[in-house]
Amino acid sequence: MHSRLNNAHHLDVTFLGGLSEVGKNMLVLASGDDMIVIDAGVGFPEEDMFGVDLLLPDITYLRENADRVRGIFITHGHEDHIGALAYLLEAVNAPVYSTRLTQGLLRNRLRERKMLDRADLRLIVPEEDPRIPAGCFTVECFRVSHSIPDAVGFAIETPVGLVVHTGDFKFDQTPVDGRLTDMAKLGELGRREPLLLISDCVHVESPGTTPSERVVEQTFDDVLRRAPGRVIVATFASNISRVQQVLTTAHRHGRRVACVGRSLQNNVRVALELGYLTPPPDTLIRVSQAAKLPPEQVVYVCTGSQGEPMAVLSRIARGDHKEIRIQPGDTVVISATPIPGNESSVYRLINQLFKQGAEVIYAAHAPVHVSGHASQDELRMMLNLVRPRFVLPFHGEPRHLYLYADLARSVGIPDECIVIGDVGTVFRFDGETAQIAGSVPSGTVYVDGLSVGEAGDRTIVDRRLLARDGVLLIVVTIDRESGQVVAGPEIVGRGFLPDGVGTAFLTAARDHLSQVLGQNGHTSHGRLAATRAIHETVQSFVYQQTRRRPVILPVVLEV
Repeated sequence: MHSRLNNAHHLDVTFLGGLSEVGKNMLVLASGDDMIVIDAGVGFPEEDMFGVDLLLPDITYLRENADRVRGIFITHGHEDHIGALAYLLEAVNAPVYSTRLTQGLLRNRLRERKMLDRADLRLIVPEEDPRIPAGCFTVECFRVSHSIPDAVGFAIETPVGLVVHTGDFKFDQTPVDGRLTDMAKLGELGRREPLLLISDCVHVESPGTTPSERVVEQTFDDVLRRAPGRVIVATFASNISRVQQVLTTAHRHGRRVACVGRSLQNNVRVALELGYLTPPPDTLIRVSQAAKLPPEQVVYVCTGSQGEPMAVLSRIARGDHKEIRIQPGDTVVISATPIPGNESSVYRLINQLFKQGAEVIYAAHAPVHVSGHASQDELRMMLNLVRPRFVLPFHGEPRHLYLYADLARSVGIPDECIVIGDVGTVFRFDGETAQIAGSVPSGTVYVDGLSVGEAGDRTIVDRRLLARDGVLLIVVTIDRESGQVVAGPEIVGRGFLPDGVGTAFLTAARDHLSQVLGQNGHTSHGRLAATRAIHETVQSFVYQQTRRRPVILPVVLEV
């Protein structure tokens, strides 16, 4: 149990996700008998995580301390910040605070998981300057610009000092929704001498400032002006600002827009209901209506910018989408950059679309996407506005954290005041010093179809072996009393060696196994002993002959 790592004179800061990795953001602040949680996001599997749909943070620490959690605070509506909330609420009963659009998107997710009735959702409005009590903590929020409207950061008064959490941010001077990062509030927070700045750092490799979202709108304008036929724009389902840009530019060029994909349609519906999407008159239509229009009057917005196998754009690229097929004159715009680990999937998708006859426009050729995250100059500006005693970069892989540390030094933050660690690390602050005070259970929970947490690391390793080296199934029948082999061994291989070579090799392996089992087919007594002997024998033989390690599955039947 890790129920009392804290006391009232300390603040413990622990990431259960989103530190030394991109995705599954979840932060815990704890002091005395109180905890608050910031964000509850999912991560996305890498290519070699076969069969895995989503990654969740391990919430054992919160499950063990559920009675201490006073509130869950959500920065914005992206999946890597809200996707794990239903999973968290199964273990923790605490109010959930978020802005209006974020709350609408949360309602969608929770309704799908039949968790909405169990959730205590509470609205926060930055302009009203609410101060939300949460045990020994008091939480304020402030506006930040990001790639989705209604994003916020948090300022948290703790028993040992003020903590400023940026959320995902940039200093966009012309955001699509017209809401700038609140620099006045950040300056005011800086005058309160913050103890700690927890800063987004994933774009720290980029010099200067991140371009405005308006750059993308200009590119869309050029694409729609030149495109001879239909235009298909792929983006994240939660990128409401991008959808607004498509609607605006499509109307300018006399085109109508249809949204394709259940998650995108649900998010658009929520944004429309709440007033975060304002389509020009008669611009937004159904897919069935778009099919009846001339190609030069149609724009589709769809999901699948990351090459997800079942997303709309991947199905279009394979030619198996029931409503949309690539035709001559189509232009596909991939308005996103690959999530780390997804690069191969994205480029495979692009290749498929080219083969289908589409013109494909993506980030390598035109500014069809800009990051929602701060570049170097903006990160420096945040540091100079807030002027914290300590800094803790998050939302980045290890290289991002260490590059951010270099950047922090460049604005005068001493080495001993830059805090870097991993998921599960407990960073302890007493108002004067920062130290590592141990760790809590952490890691990744795999969502595999309908199962949550049933597939573990061993399962993923086995799937990688199956993909790389195949499988050998060995069937032997033995006499229960004597241990004599009465049938077999029979060896069946899948994905192991090419047919011609494989057949001959399996015959040799079977003969070798028969010899080892005994000249007369005699085994050690008992199915367990026989299974072990078969596995060891075949594994050794196969490796000596091929230098491969297929998954070996002995099946011993007793009669």
